[in-house]
Amino acid sequence: MPMSPLQHNSSSAVDSSEPSVHAFSKEERILLLRLAHDSIASALQSLEISLDPPSPHLAEPRGVFTSLYLRGELRGCVGYVLPASSVYRAVAETARAAAFEDNRFPPVGKDEAPQLEIEVSVLSPPQPIQAQDVQVGRHGLLISQDGRRGLLLPQVPVERSWDRTTFLEQTCRKAGLSLEAWQKGAAIHAFTAEIFGDKTL
Repeated sequence: MPMSPLQHNSSSAVDSSEPSVHAFSKEERILLLRLAHDSIASALQSLEISLDPPSPHLAEPRGVFTSLYLRGELRGCVGYVLPASSVYRAVAETARAAAFEDNRFPPVGKDEAPQLEIEVSVLSPPQPIQAQDVQVGRHGLLISQDGRRGLLLPQVPVERSWDRTTFLEQTCRKAGLSLEAWQKGAAIHAFTAEIFGDKTL
């Protein structure tokens, strides 16, 4: 899973009073989702597409995760935790990586590509947070310790009806850590996300 490196700053904290990310208009959301589909289709045809952002807003650097679904089941999910490039380029790159580089799944085939439903999560920068301040439904989590790290997006605990403790434990599990690592010195970072997809437009 391609991720930009986490920059730890223990003096920072998540301020839940601030907006998570700049809102994207309906037109921008449609454009980004179409870009994600086009990025996958062009790779299957060995074609290149322009990744030059069409507007200053879409040129802003952002962390992005792109999730692919086929007949309601996850088919791939890859992302950058921290801003590595413009949101426009990041959507194209993570969509293509989710289709062909998520080692949990075989590469997407030409027959599958037209059926994919895509969901994009545009992230705010991860910031340190205390476990008791984690808000299910608002925060995504990044937990790291001893060179291992796991990330779960904000929608995951909502979809699975997890409480805060289960969310923390399952993010530790994703990192390959013990379920109690969040209580035993693991670094906990939270982020928020603007989430939109083919189903929600």
